[in-house]
Amino acid sequence: MRSMREMSRALSRALTCVVLMMVLMPAMALAQAPQEPAGEPRAGGEVNLVLPDLSSVDVGGYSSRGLLMIGLGVSALGMLFGLVILTQLKNLPVHRSMREISELIYETCKTYLQTQGKFIALLEIFIAAVIVLYFGVLSGLEPLRVGIILLFSVVGILGSYGVAWFGIRVNTYANSRTAFASLEGRPYPVYAIPLKAGMSIGMLLISVELLIMLFILLFIPGDYAGPCFIGFAIGESLGAAALRIAGGIFTKIADIGSDLMKIVFNIKEDDARNPGVIADCTGDNAGDSVGPSADGFETYGVTGVALITFILLAVKDPSIQVKLLVWIFVMRVMMIIASAGSYLVNEAIAKARYGNASKMNFEAPLTQLVWLTSIVSVVATYFVSHALIADLGDGTLWWKLSTIITCGTLAGAIIPELVKIFTSVESSHVHEVVTSSKEGGPSLNILSGLVAGNFSAYWLGLVIVALMSIAFFVSDSGVSMSDIMLAPAVFAFGLVAFGFLGMGPVTIAVDSYGPVTDNAQSVYELSVIESLPGIEQELKKDFGLNVQFGKAKEMLEENDGAGNTFKATAKPVLIGTAVVGATTMIFSIIMELTLGLTQNLDKLSLLHAPFLLGLVTGGSTIYWFTGASMQAVTTGAYRAVEFIKANIKLDGVKAASVEDSKKVVEICTLYAQKGMFNIFLTVFFATLGFAFVESFFFIGYLISIALFGLYQAVFMANAGGAWDNAKKIVETELKMKNTPLHAATVVGDTVGDPFKDTSSVALNPVIKFTTLFGLLAVSLAEGLRHGEYAGITGILAGVFILISMVFVYRSFYGMRIGGKVH
Repeated sequence: MRSMREMSRALSRALTCVVLMMVLMPAMALAQAPQEPAGEPRAGGEVNLVLPDLSSVDVGGYSSRGLLMIGLGVSALGMLFGLVILTQLKNLPVHRSMREISELIYETCKTYLQTQGKFIALLEIFIAAVIVLYFGVLSGLEPLRVGIILLFSVVGILGSYGVAWFGIRVNTYANSRTAFASLEGRPYPVYAIPLKAGMSIGMLLISVELLIMLFILLFIPGDYAGPCFIGFAIGESLGAAALRIAGGIFTKIADIGSDLMKIVFNIKEDDARNPGVIADCTGDNAGDSVGPSADGFETYGVTGVALITFILLAVKDPSIQVKLLVWIFVMRVMMIIASAGSYLVNEAIAKARYGNASKMNFEAPLTQLVWLTSIVSVVATYFVSHALIADLGDGTLWWKLSTIITCGTLAGAIIPELVKIFTSVESSHVHEVVTSSKEGGPSLNILSGLVAGNFSAYWLGLVIVALMSIAFFVSDSGVSMSDIMLAPAVFAFGLVAFGFLGMGPVTIAVDSYGPVTDNAQSVYELSVIESLPGIEQELKKDFGLNVQFGKAKEMLEENDGAGNTFKATAKPVLIGTAVVGATTMIFSIIMELTLGLTQNLDKLSLLHAPFLLGLVTGGSTIYWFTGASMQAVTTGAYRAVEFIKANIKLDGVKAASVEDSKKVVEICTLYAQKGMFNIFLTVFFATLGFAFVESFFFIGYLISIALFGLYQAVFMANAGGAWDNAKKIVETELKMKNTPLHAATVVGDTVGDPFKDTSSVALNPVIKFTTLFGLLAVSLAEGLRHGEYAGITGILAGVFILISMVFVYRSFYGMRIGGKVH
């Protein structure tokens, strides 16, 4: 608690410093800044964007507003779909011993989320200060419009926070129900329950996001919609960054602390006597459910806002603007329907094939679902596009845009297949990790995992380049796209990111499958159900079950391997979306700086030194972030291990005390927040500082963090996935737990834990938050740079960068385990 008070005081001091530095800036700038004619927005000023009248143009012979109103109805049905599944999961049979464990996990998750909510509220103060300063003071917007931006930034935060909460509630119902279903000895329910939980989260998440954006389009006046979208995107980006980063730190502190006990005390996986196991289960939800839910919500929204901004900036004809906006949102509605329909069809096929089987490949129906959804979405894309925009441009634009989106939709299926080559339990790379561990122990285990990660980054990078190249060539063929918009290639890249998210509910579903299967295995062990007196007779009498404990444990472990694989497949999809989508947001900044691509184009060149220096600087930030997030895990895990080793009781007890388990959760929460505190403030002040250095330097910086971040994230995610499933092979296929080989793979897995679930996944929201917040930061800097006191921007750049370096320093020297080795 003392550390939390110290953090709060440091936060207050930092905020006071910011306010003192900034309070004189607006007056000086406004005194000298050239005033623009009333009613003429500054080029590229996103807040000044005005949505065209949607009722002015029919699309494909249909009322534009009518089509979007149908979208509202579909979104509401999607939310209902998610809530109905939640109720079904809650009502599934479960033994009280398992239900009690899942409810304990949920209670610890609630405590964690409540703490995070307070922390995010503090972070919002920083964003609000910049919003008020730029929009309210420097840009001279009336208080109502500034209030709307602030309001929708809060809506964005609450959206990310709310879907994250829903995700843990669904998963903590599903984990105990999955564990109980395994007792019957049939694999199909063990697969079907986690997937149903994932679809519940995916459908509700995407539907809520779409509902909010459609509400802004339909019911907010056109001249206020721009501020609403910007505020909403900033809020959800802040919420996702905080939940993803802190969740990733929390879960890996707990996971490493729990896993190392297997080696130290030679105890089994998820041993109920280990007080770290409850924290590990909480972390599975904090990192693998809360993080992806908030991240997916934000990714879907920010990509949409980027495309809306592009259309309004780059397309001059209001009627074409309407057609493209309506087309994009109808496509999103269609993809919700395609995902739900594909899931229902796939489940019918899977149930017919595996419903009464005694053994199944858990990965097979998940792979089938991904490909089925992709194919259905591609077909629907061409059909809907022809129906709505066949008359756009020269008559070829409908299929060109459909082809570009298809590049992204196919990426959502192709990338998971490539990821499985490096992370699946059937992967030759993963088997190489196991083989190398037999004679080489942890050393060769780690080296083999690094090989898998590096190879994966190469191949996935080429695939992303190939798909973006196809999109570019299609956008560049003929003249139809260049006739109606500026920079059609940028729009094409944005549509590729849009296509990545086309299977949004299914992508989230297969990602959420993992934390449920992981928790289910833990709930089974923590319930100590096998040792309960008269349990077999009780289960027979109350549930009609002839239990098969041995087979149940075997199936849960195998299914956990499938969960590991599909958790791994979603990560590159989300990071790929962030990088490709960032291109579109960076274009918005370029539009502002070049006054609609009419000036300063020579500064977007390697011959312009600040631009080149920005490219170099961005990479350093990525490597700092990787180190800072892993340092938080390292120190937190050390403290967790220290406590567990001192307090674990192996003799005379069946389970660890709730108090000890909660103490481990407290340690994880403390270091997750300390790490997040330093990381967020570094990113915040670095973004401001680099934007104030020079605007084209900042463009280079944004491009650099996107590219460095892409490869760092893919490399780390897939290396971690290989180490994780190498351990799973030793446990399930080789049956060699508690052997030197198992110990070697556990060590590799503990290295891979922060690789795949902390640093790599958090790069996605960091890239998007930096780019989106950069829209405000660079506009703020440009506004100040135009006045008589232009020299103040250099001073402020130095101050902001210095503050960011203070938090860089704290991210290591303030987070060290401490003391020299004697």
